[in-house]
Amino acid sequence: MSEAGELPRRCDVVIAGGGAAGLAAARQLTAAGAEVLLLEAAGRLGGRIATDRVDGFLLDRGFQVVNTGYPALADFVDVPSLDLRFFDHAALVVDARGRHLLADPRRHPALPWPGRLPVPAADLARLALLSLRLGYGDARRLRAEPEASAAAYLAGRLDERTVRALVEPFLTGVFGAAPLEVSSRVLTMIWRSFVRGRIGVPASGMQRLTEALAAPLPAGCVRLDIPVTALSGHGDGQRVTTPAGTVQARAVIVATDPGAAARLVPGLPVPAQRILVTTYHAAAEAPARRPVLLLDGTGQTGIANSIVLTLAAPGYAPPGRHLIATTATAEAGLDEPALRRRLAGLYGQPTTGWEHIATVRAEPGLVTAPPPQGTLRKPARLTDSLFVAGDHRDTPSLQGALVSGRRAARAVLRQLGLPAAARPAGR
Repeated sequence: MSEAGELPRRCDVVIAGGGAAGLAAARQLTAAGAEVLLLEAAGRLGGRIATDRVDGFLLDRGFQVVNTGYPALADFVDVPSLDLRFFDHAALVVDARGRHLLADPRRHPALPWPGRLPVPAADLARLALLSLRLGYGDARRLRAEPEASAAAYLAGRLDERTVRALVEPFLTGVFGAAPLEVSSRVLTMIWRSFVRGRIGVPASGMQRLTEALAAPLPAGCVRLDIPVTALSGHGDGQRVTTPAGTVQARAVIVATDPGAAARLVPGLPVPAQRILVTTYHAAAEAPARRPVLLLDGTGQTGIANSIVLTLAAPGYAPPGRHLIATTATAEAGLDEPALRRRLAGLYGQPTTGWEHIATVRAEPGLVTAPPPQGTLRKPARLTDSLFVAGDHRDTPSLQGALVSGRRAARAVLRQLGLPAAARPAGR
């Protein structure tokens, strides 16, 4: 995929960054016949989407999942080829009143509901109706609703007990912390994807998704370990400066994280981000019976979520071992012993025999996306020859990264006068 040797002196498009957005842009552009050079500063593609093997364990770069409800996913990869191992479409919420397993009855009709409901049945029914509306209502009408914070949006639709006991713990698992501060535009689109899809991980780790995104790119398109250090408008395009040489491109797409993008494009706004920390433990016995997200309903532990990954994907650990992934925000300041003690309370059993495998800080962080977010889709075109992509320019998600990369590529093709391909190569 990556070829050594001198960089070409000229090409149609240079893409700075080989994460999901950069790969999506490269796929769209190469399918349309453009000559593309993708430059990635790291020694691998994928950005945050990566998997390391440590002592026989598969450790993703932080807790990540594939959500089949993201519409753009199937446009770029053959989803069955990912060999996804799905989690239960459910959540186990632990609060002062007990443990409440709430499952989607469409997918898990046999799973037991809690004997004592965390909120009245009528409030659960309202939650179900809202989920159906967000999941299957007209997306254009949802985007046209007045924008507010998630807290204000939900306040007019659900009882406060339901929000605090169920919705906030679940959204904390999605957004990391302070989920009720996120924009209602982001909330409704993410909620929609969870209703419509299923979440899971590839059997061989999240790196499989990166491989699937990159596989159709032509030889010579990708160069690793080559950071873009400067951009300057020159003639009818951009001069791209790197440690390996200078390339003259008719157009450049900056598809890096927000901080790196702002360093290349001074004045580009850098949105607030939240760093998530995932701690991996191994145990001889699984502390749960099913692959279900464990959520803190008290909001007091600092833990966003925890799951026994091997109950869904046994290959994440050596035979006879289980891998538990627990995610918290960096602001929670939990060291491993404190985290382990709090996990004992959430799982309801001792954790002293667990082995600490690794702790991973997912940097750069997750864009927080408070209102106003407008239409979510920030402009891809900055000048006639300079474009920007990334989930920080759309919904902060894999869906947003893929769509943003595709939008940037289509904007470039219009600028260059090339017809857009109906579907990226390889699909």
